[in-house]
Amino acid sequence: MPRKTAALQRKIRILVAKPGLDGHDRGALVLARAFRDAGMEVIYSGLLPSPEQVAQMAVDEDVDVVALSLLNGAHMTTFPKVKKLLEKKGGEKIVVVGGGIIPEEDKPKLRRLGITGLYGPGSSFEEIVEHVRSRVSKERRKD
Repeated sequence: MPRKTAALQRKIRILVAKPGLDGHDRGALVLARAFRDAGMEVIYSGLLPSPEQVAQMAVDEDVDVVALSLLNGAHMTTFPKVKKLLEKKGGEKIVVVGGGIIPEEDKPKLRRLGITGLYGPGSSFEEIVEHVRSRVSKERRKD
């Protein structure tokens, strides 16, 4: 099988992370299960990792995606910090998606930084999974 074809077909590896001071992990755990049930390889960061730990874990684990979740309002500092640290550590091709409680006025700013998804409570798992698949597929085709 040609290398590019193999890359397009391998399982998506996704790191689900709750960076910073947000101990509410029920939603992240439910999403981790939804990603697993959709056939993805899921790594969960555990509670309260720093943005530095999230970025390092993502690079070390060779993930395709970092799925960030925050409910504490720190998304405008934490999400961009993770994205910048990924780029600094050689993970510039890692897709970053976000979710949690994110006001509509903050979403365009995050999208401009390359952080997409931005799903909140009530979003369907199907929509979130399809977004992740679509973003990874697009990145893999670039290679």
